[in-house]
Amino acid sequence: MSPRVNRCRPIAATLGALLLVASPLAGCGVTRGDDNRDLLMIIPNSPGGGYDLTGRAAVQVMENEEITGGSITVDNIVGAGGAVAMTSLIGRAGDENTLMTVGLGVVGSTYSFGSEFGVRDATPIAQLMSEPEGILVPANSPFRTLDDLVEAWTADPGSIAIGGGSSPGGPDHLFPMQLAAEIGIDPNDVNYVVYDGGGPLTSALLGEKIAVGFSGVAEFEGSVRSGDLRVLGVSGEERYGEGTFADVPTLTEQDVDLVFINWRGVLAPPDISDERAAEFIEFFEQMHASPDWTEQVEKNGWTDDFRTGEEFGEFLGEQDERVSGTLDELGLL
Repeated sequence: MSPRVNRCRPIAATLGALLLVASPLAGCGVTRGDDNRDLLMIIPNSPGGGYDLTGRAAVQVMENEEITGGSITVDNIVGAGGAVAMTSLIGRAGDENTLMTVGLGVVGSTYSFGSEFGVRDATPIAQLMSEPEGILVPANSPFRTLDDLVEAWTADPGSIAIGGGSSPGGPDHLFPMQLAAEIGIDPNDVNYVVYDGGGPLTSALLGEKIAVGFSGVAEFEGSVRSGDLRVLGVSGEERYGEGTFADVPTLTEQDVDLVFINWRGVLAPPDISDERAAEFIEFFEQMHASPDWTEQVEKNGWTDDFRTGEEFGEFLGEQDERVSGTLDELGLL
């Protein structure tokens, strides 16, 4: 394992401070013994967010099916949009009892916070799912359609506060920036506010601290179903499922030529044995084949997008280039 070039920015100082707080969690080379079947699943954001939903769903299925032969402890390591958790995982090099949920947001946070390490420095295990993003507004918003938002946003971009549940470089940030560029707004003029996951983002929307939210819609199904929030559009190639969001049109249906997909998966620390990596992959293959996992995918409205090992590693490389290229194109690096 070799560190990539450090892409430090002023915000990197924040990451350094957060790492000092999290340092007890990042013991280099710590293992729990070859005969210990208990595992740790690191979640790189706060409870209730997308990573948390995905990671805990996977843990629940594996424990219900007794796949790993031991218990699985979940630990939410919050900070720097997932970069703190990523650094903690890399610091556990050789630890064969630790896993971490990962996704596009973590890829982006390692750029935005000048992290020394990225997702390609870890051991790829499995991609679990993918999902589109949605454009959310409060029920009483004057924006009744995507056209309403586009008209007001292009007229005065800085006057409309938008928010997302990921740091710069994450999906909730990249999606509105790409949307802005597509409709003729300079991304540097976008008034973007960061929130730590879906819970705080919902509170900001309902409290009218922001006008529009961008995030994966599955986290907001309850608020949409209750009528507290509305969805102006989804970013997938097709409409989102047959439930709450079935009537929400895609962006392309509304004459905006943009498709944007988010994803989540699982990493292990670097420097674990090939045998242990293969065993981890087998755990998730068994989980993926379980009817319980199929139920989780359907319940959460995810797309079953499963790949493992080397194939997932190649995908991670593509996503790393996707994020860095997009941020560079938008003038945000």
